[in-house]
Amino acid sequence: MVGYRKYFTRALGNYYPNRVRELEAQTEKHFETIAKDISFAANSRNPIDRRLEFCGYFLALIKSLDAAGEGFLMIRKVCLEVVTEYVRPKNKIEAFARRLLPILLNTWLAKPILGNLQKRVSQRDSPDGFMANILTDKEQTLGFGYGIDILECGICKLFTKHNFSKYISILCEVDEITSSLAGLKLIRTGTIATGSKKCDFRFIKNN
Repeated sequence: MVGYRKYFTRALGNYYPNRVRELEAQTEKHFETIAKDISFAANSRNPIDRRLEFCGYFLALIKSLDAAGEGFLMIRKVCLEVVTEYVRPKNKIEAFARRLLPILLNTWLAKPILGNLQKRVSQRDSPDGFMANILTDKEQTLGFGYGIDILECGICKLFTKHNFSKYISILCEVDEITSSLAGLKLIRTGTIATGSKKCDFRFIKNN
């Protein structure tokens, strides 16, 4: 996962060409502390927890920019540039694979995989991690046949622990970006970050 850091460096270089090394060093310093809080994620039985390293580095970046006096809108702009470049398919094969996945979700091949995944994500492996439910009933998923409810959010827990909860919503926007790359539109009625009891992920195909 260390490869993701180059995208942070590029974004900092675009917006802060004269301070990129300084901000990069500060981000690394913040991440040293944050990493202790998410050390469990690398070996967690819940695969969603593994997102926490990437999100923890975002928190480190946000701390650096906040300390530099940047406001919410600018911090959001930098963060979304990072993630847009990170998740963008790097070739035609990656782009094809992203759009193939939603098709495979509705085949018989996916049923045992999703069943096993449900067992893993529905168990909180750490008090600081995620817990979720995977839904495959078409009536519960806008006819798509796949959805997910996040019942406990490790990102919210991490950001709240560090008193940076006002920035959590930026990470929520990442889900819209990744969904669009799969040819899907994310439909969500609420998030834990904005006070809802769960984050509901429902999808419809983009025209």
